[in-house]
Amino acid sequence: MNKFFKISPFILVFFLLIQSFVNPDKILAQDKVSKIDELMSRVVDDRQFNGSILVAENGKVIYKKGFGYANMDWKIPNKPDTKFRIGSITKQFVAMQIMQLVEEGKIKLDGKLVDYLPEYRDDTGEKITIHHLLTHTSGIPSYTGLPGFWTDSTRNPYEIDYMVKNFHSGDLEFEPGSSYNYNNTGYFLLAVIIEKVTGKSFKENLQERILTPANMKNSGLDRNKEIIENKANGYLKQLTGYMNEPYFYMLNAFGAGDMYSTVEDLYLWDQALYSEKLLSKKYKDIMFTPFLNNYAYGWRVYKVALDESTDSAGVITHSGGINGFNTIIFRLVQGKHLIVLLDNTESSDLSNICNTITNILYDKPYTLPRVSIGETIGKTILEKDVESAIKQYHDLKNKQENLYNFQESELNRLGYQLLAINKVKEAIEIFKLNVKEYPGAWNPYDSLGEAYMIYGEKELAIQNYAKSLELNPGNTNALIMLSRISKLN
Repeated sequence: MNKFFKISPFILVFFLLIQSFVNPDKILAQDKVSKIDELMSRVVDDRQFNGSILVAENGKVIYKKGFGYANMDWKIPNKPDTKFRIGSITKQFVAMQIMQLVEEGKIKLDGKLVDYLPEYRDDTGEKITIHHLLTHTSGIPSYTGLPGFWTDSTRNPYEIDYMVKNFHSGDLEFEPGSSYNYNNTGYFLLAVIIEKVTGKSFKENLQERILTPANMKNSGLDRNKEIIENKANGYLKQLTGYMNEPYFYMLNAFGAGDMYSTVEDLYLWDQALYSEKLLSKKYKDIMFTPFLNNYAYGWRVYKVALDESTDSAGVITHSGGINGFNTIIFRLVQGKHLIVLLDNTESSDLSNICNTITNILYDKPYTLPRVSIGETIGKTILEKDVESAIKQYHDLKNKQENLYNFQESELNRLGYQLLAINKVKEAIEIFKLNVKEYPGAWNPYDSLGEAYMIYGEKELAIQNYAKSLELNPGNTNALIMLSRISKLN
């Protein structure tokens, strides 16, 4: 008898049909993978993503891939094990350690700041609790919003105690607990408190309390002098291409954003959060309870709409941004779905990508992301002039609005890209266009005010900062800039 024989085509077709009925979930999952891959190809082609992605469905990874380069000089590609600075995703790791110490009885959520940092100023430290720091309701000015921080202070090698005294001890902007204002200072102080309470460094606590138990071998604290294998470089996306990110002394970020990780390690983190190996259910429930502005302890907790229907899905998420990097972890906990996006070119709109993938995971209708209008008319500015670009903007909005992304952030980002290459007049025109398109939004006025300041038009800067403040009384940048301008006069 021959060892080889020919299979009838009819038998083969029958066999394949049987397989499709036997394992329909596998075919559906593969269909989702194809849709996600098509989505990612689209956003990569439109320069809206350069990094690594991981998607899990029902707790199992169905898609992970790298796009673009981790190192553009040497054209080293991004991969699933590429390490990225994760920015404010660090905050959830701080919150976990605080809750572990609460469970151990070493910290109280209603404990005062001065109970753990006795050297902190009494008049404000007596009012602020650990809960306030965790929920961005402390009222302390965020140090990353202070004048000169991004242009000067990020680069200086300060010690922790100096940072606390000179950057984290300002007069309160509001009564603790009365309002919400996203605040990097709060999480910097929480990391200092972890060190004070335990007598161990933040790095040691992170490793012992989270990374080792969760088997996260490719995560840690980023320190400028250390060599970190497979770490991505950070880049800023400009109209003319990419440039290296500005230097940031990473200890200045501390608990507010000084970690690095991979999409694979953040999947392990996600899985650990479903267990009690890091924290008991009682304290996890507290950690994931949202307070003002849907902010819990180190996480945003809300429901995201599915397609345009009345259906929604519960999300526990946080994004992160630090020079040259833009990141998000997006947990759809009811189905144990997960989306992690780590980008090393800073400017991508990762939330829109997550929302599209969410609809794919839940078998809902979805549309592929629209083409960036900022990218489109930015090219026209470089090739022709800003007047032609503004005309193109209106033409495309009138005739092809469904094909392009006309969100407020598009023109705002373009304006700052123009400032970065010293096209200040052009930036002013783009910010003015954004104000006309979004007259009820505060940020376009703030950006236009900044452009006028750079151009030397102080009165126009004052008018626009004042309008921004009128629309958003919590805009501390406008307050600071108006105060600075008044001192110059």
